[in-house]
Amino acid sequence: MSVAERTSSDEIARIVLKCLERGGEVEIDGLGVFRPDERGGVVFLPQVQPKVFLAYAVEDRGAAERLFEGLLARGFDPWMDSRKLLPGQNWPRAIEQAISVSDFFVACFSSRSIPKRGHFQSELRYALDCASRLPLDEVYLIPVRTEECSVPGRVQREFQYVDLFPDWEKGFESILTVIRQQLRARRRRRAS
Repeated sequence: MSVAERTSSDEIARIVLKCLERGGEVEIDGLGVFRPDERGGVVFLPQVQPKVFLAYAVEDRGAAERLFEGLLARGFDPWMDSRKLLPGQNWPRAIEQAISVSDFFVACFSSRSIPKRGHFQSELRYALDCASRLPLDEVYLIPVRTEECSVPGRVQREFQYVDLFPDWEKGFESILTVIRQQLRARRRRRAS
C-alpha cells in the first residue's frame, strides 16, 4: 500500500469514526452499515439483501423508479444511479462496481432506450460480460420491456425477457419469482 493510499484509508477511517461518535450510522454500499451501540461500541450489520442493478435510459426513469420502490419494499437492495451515486463520486467506476457486485442486473428496454447511444448501452455490455463468466444455468441478466418494443438481437437470442405491460404487477411478480428461485438455487449449490 502506498503512502497516498494509506493516507486516504486513514482519512476515511477518521471520517467514519467521527460520524459514529456523533451517533450517526455509516453505510458502505455493498458491505453493510456501521452503527453505534448503546455501550459506546460499534455494531456492524452486513448487507445481506440481494443486490439488483437497474439499467435504464433517462427517459424511462419513471419505470425504473417504480421497479426500485417495488424491489425495496420486498426486501431487496436495488441500485439505481439517481438514488445511489454521491456528489463528486467517480460515477463510471461506481456504476461498474455496482454492476460487478450485483446479484441481478435488470435491463429496462423501451423504444427510447434501444436506439439510444450512451450509458445504458455501456451498462448492458458490461453486464453481458459479467453474465458470460457465470455458470450457464445461473440467471443474472433479466431483460424487461416497459412497453411494446423490439429487444436487441443478442439479448433476445440468449435471454427470455419479461413484459411490464399491459399488466405491471404480473410482470413484476415474474421478476420476483425468478430472483427468488435463483437465490434458493444458489443457496443449495453453496450448501452442497
